[in-house]
This record gives sequence, C-alpha cells and structure tokens, in this order.
Amino acid sequence: MDCPVCKSAMITLELAKVEIDYCTSCKGVWLDAGELEMLLDDKGKAKKLIHSFTKDRNSREKARRCPICDKKMEKIDVGHEKPTLLIDRCAKGDGLWFDRGELNGIIARAKLDEGNKIKKVLADMFGHQR
Repeated sequence: MDCPVCKSAMITLELAKVEIDYCTSCKGVWLDAGELEMLLDDKGKAKKLIHSFTKDRNSREKARRCPICDKKMEKIDVGHEKPTLLIDRCAKGDGLWFDRGELNGIIARAKLDEGNKIKKVLADMFGHQR
C-alpha cells in the first residue's frame, strides 16, 4: 500500500492483532476500519471518541486520497479541544489516516491510555519520543 501523503510504500506492523500500516518516510499511520477501536481496547471509550469525530467543512488542507479505494478522504475534527486536531477519514469507510504524531494526540485527548501503555508501545514501534 502506498502512503496517501508522500506516495512511498508503507510497511505493515502488527500490534496486539492490529495491523498498522506505517510510512517510514513521512511517519504517517493508516488504520483500516475498526482497527482504532481494537487498538484502544476499551469499547466504551473508543465509541465515545469515534462519536466525537465531526466532518470539517472549512478545512483548507488538501484532500488526500484513500490508499485503498483512491477516493478523496474527508477532513475530520477530533473532539472539541483547541488547537483543532484534524485527521483524514475515507468517505467510504475504509479507514483513517494519521499524520505524524496525530495518533498519539488523539489517544492523549481522549484520555484512553492512563498508564501510557499504548503511547509507550507506539513510541517503541515508531521511534517517536514519548
């Protein structure tokens, strides 16, 4: 699968039965539909987070194409905190794209990782600072 940002080939990593597609060039992450919920491992909190996603109709960011269906993705506001955190979501529901650091930002905002287990694993996996 090619990265929707820089078009480099992405690698697939497995974390707790979740396949994460990772771009080694721009450090973005692709999660197929349902994988964010599996990664968060708390169905109630994950559902609340997903329901906080709202389509951003005023974004000036260039629309990216889904690496699966090649359709333009929607810009999505995550939560209601400032500064705004935008991610990309396939309009057909194929998955979510996170630019570098956005996945950690979402986990932190949603307070889904009280013991920092997910952040530690992601940091070790992708070489990010915690």
